[in-house]
Amino acid sequence: MKIRPAALSDLETVVEFNARLAQESEGVDLDKERLRAGVAAVLRDQSLGLYFIAESKSGPAGQLALTYEWSDWRNGMFWWLQSVYVRPEFRRQGVLRALYRHVLEKARDRRVCGIRLYVEKDNLAAQKAYRRLGMARAVFHMYEVDFVIARDHQVAARRNT
Repeated sequence: MKIRPAALSDLETVVEFNARLAQESEGVDLDKERLRAGVAAVLRDQSLGLYFIAESKSGPAGQLALTYEWSDWRNGMFWWLQSVYVRPEFRRQGVLRALYRHVLEKARDRRVCGIRLYVEKDNLAAQKAYRRLGMARAVFHMYEVDFVIARDHQVAARRNT
């Protein structure tokens, strides 16, 4: 399994993987045009994040994205794993482990104080996979105000009434 940074030529693959991820993990159909623009922004500007592609002999097998959070308490950067997706036919074959090891190697070369991710609370398979990698559940609960997806759901609900 070869791990490489994603390029703009991977745009459609990353969009497809992210759409599948949202549908499989949360039952959410993402707005493809917004998703495409969001992925393209990251592929064009690594200060926003970075995608890695796990490449098999038959093509892309999986991906993950990194985004960044500065910690003043630690005087270092947390890397957040996001958009983690492995094609179904490649699951349980070490793709996620290869992506994760690649990120760990990169983190050791930089001022990274930790790796974090969030996972949908009912996605038990993903939680188990992350524990197998050696990650532990954090002590924090996540809270949010979502100005984009929440608005989409409100608009859709009004259309249906």
